[in-house]
Amino acid sequence: MKNTVYILEDDASISGLVKVALEMNGVDFRAYATVADFKAALSVRRPDVALLDIMLPDGSGLDVLQLIKSNYPSVACIMLSALSKEEDKVCGLNLGADDYVSKPFSVLELTARVNAQLRRKVQPSIIAAGGVVLNADAMTAESNGQTLDLNKKEYDLLKYFMENHGKVLPREKILSEVWGYDDCETRTLDNHVARLRKTGIKIETVFGVGYRFN
Repeated sequence: MKNTVYILEDDASISGLVKVALEMNGVDFRAYATVADFKAALSVRRPDVALLDIMLPDGSGLDVLQLIKSNYPSVACIMLSALSKEEDKVCGLNLGADDYVSKPFSVLELTARVNAQLRRKVQPSIIAAGGVVLNADAMTAESNGQTLDLNKKEYDLLKYFMENHGKVLPREKILSEVWGYDDCETRTLDNHVARLRKTGIKIETVFGVGYRFN
């Protein structure tokens, strides 16, 4: 079965360019110009990846993002927006976006980012490492039989650590892979690591470099 990508974008020229690029990669691509049409399609079939503009004629792509992550958390969401300030990106990512691409963008880069999200979906749904068991389908994690109370970004961070068990991960790489950018203050990452440690998860600080999950 083909992977499916939906785009919510009111600029037909952008949708057209993305359509050509993704369909050349064997993707089933569907474009919607309004929030109403996108929601109607979503109720019938869920895509593997959703590309979401933010400023739309009948609503906000951020509201659609929250709808998707609340009801269909396995759908990867990439924001496409002319809002390119750091605070705009932080807002989208904190609301659950898996990636954030600023307009104007390279179609080749966007295609690569979509493919990266599709590759993540074929990874094993159950990951076990360091005494922690993570269920990627249910988006849950347990440590020593106890369910961990994690928010979306804490879960994403823990998943990335577990996928790279035993490796030394530079701060910049973690920020790039989990948050989608590497030019923010590392305090954001450090605070999330501190919260994971409070649950009993062992994350080693490698001074001057980053972290290692053991």
